[in-house]
Formats: sequence, structure tokens, C-alpha cells
Amino acid sequence: MISGSTRIVAIIGSPVAQVKSPENFNAAFAHSDDDVAMIAMDIAPQAVADFLSLARRWKNLEGFVVTIPHKQSVAAGLDRISERAALLGAANVVRREPDGTLKGDMVDGIGFLAAARASGFDPTGKRTLVVGAGGAGGAIAHALCEAGAAIVRIHDIDAARAWRLAGLLRDRFPATDVNTGIEAGGFDLVVNATPLGMKPADPLPLGDEVLAQLHGSALVADVVTSPEVTPFLEAARARGLAIQTGTQMATAQMTLLGAAMGVMEPGRMRDRA
Repeated sequence: MISGSTRIVAIIGSPVAQVKSPENFNAAFAHSDDDVAMIAMDIAPQAVADFLSLARRWKNLEGFVVTIPHKQSVAAGLDRISERAALLGAANVVRREPDGTLKGDMVDGIGFLAAARASGFDPTGKRTLVVGAGGAGGAIAHALCEAGAAIVRIHDIDAARAWRLAGLLRDRFPATDVNTGIEAGGFDLVVNATPLGMKPADPLPLGDEVLAQLHGSALVADVVTSPEVTPFLEAARARGLAIQTGTQMATAQMTLLGAAMGVMEPGRMRDRA
């Protein structure tokens, strides 16, 4: 039950009907018997600045999670931002301090790797391909470089955006071979970090010939949470490849998001009353 004393966290995006975070967070809050609740807010892109202004004055707001398409615009409007979020120009979680200051971070990448490691995938020395150079794709590529992947390739329909991201990561992580495009020879990990797969008529983010070149031990992953097993993952599974769903990533990332907002710690909820 939400009451006048309930502390609020939110998830903002457009659309938000597909997001699973409210169910996951509210189940965790109920289990911990903490008086916190998450709500989903469908915010139009042109209203992001107004929302941030409201958030600074919203006294019982602890923070909010950011999903497509607002990660870049939110990052640009925050008062403080983490080093990785500043590098990527994107934030997916914001904490509201008691004085109204908004502090952002980007944990999509480390959340993705937490899920991958739980499935037995070690990125060290691996050949990896990230499809999508937006907020999620940039964060995942950053995390792969940070974790010691040998090769990170970035593919995006917007070639200039992919090139800019590759350049940023190449400068930051000179030990990793970072570039754009899809090369022959196969990969150990392929990640769809685009919204493709959310709608039934969406094309696959990659041609089937790329999946055909993957090593038999390769992991194919998606950030889309609904449907849980996207057509892209179905195609990978049909080839006998291991898959990782967007739901697995979201579950692994939940504690990171909760901690960033100040309402969750590993293993227990934090009491800020």
C-alpha cells in the first residue's frame, strides 16, 4: 500500500508499458517490508527538462531509473555525474539528494556483465560485438573494455555514432582493440543493445549469416525485456547457441540501481528513515 509516508522511486522512458522494473522493485520492497514504491512514468522527450526540474523539488522522491530514449538527455541535465556516465554521455539511474541535487550513473554495462558472469561467461580476452551505440550499447562496450575483452566491435545503423563511441573507448582503453563494423571470423559474444525485437514486425538486429559464423561456445544476448526471448535470441537458440535475455540483465542490475538510488543494498534494503 502506498501512503503519505511512502518514499518513491520511478522509472522514466517512453514507452514504459514494457518495463519490468516496477514489478521487480516493488516485490523486493514488499519482501523487505520497507515503505518504498516504484512507479513508471511515460515522459515525452520534450518534457525531460521539466521532469528534472520537478524531481529536484519532489521531496519524497529518492531517485529514478532511466530507460529509452532518455539516457542521454537526462545525463545532460544532471547536477553531478559519474566518470563513466560523463564519458558515455548517458545515465540510467539518478539519485536525489536531500537538498534536491541530482546525481547520475550508468550501470547498464556492469549489470550486463554481472548477468553474463552468472551464466559462466568471462569477457577476459574475448572477441565481442555490440550492436547499438546508444546508452545501453555504449555502457556494455565500456564494461567489456574495462573487463579486459581483447576485441570490442561496435555496429550501429548510425555509422557516425558508432565511430564516435569507438573513438572514445579506444582512447580510454588502449589495451583493447576497439573499432566499428562486423568482421569475419566470428565472436565469443554478440549483444543486441538496440530496441529491435520489442515489436513483432521488427527486423533482426543482425543478419543470420553473423550467427552462422559464431563459435559453438558463443553467448548471444539481448537487452530487450519484452518479449523475454526475442526473435534474435530464438534464432541463436535454434543454432544451439547459449543465450542471455534482457530479463536476466535487468535482474542482475536491480541491486546496482537500487544502491545508486539509496534504497537498496546487497542482501537487504537500506533504512533511510
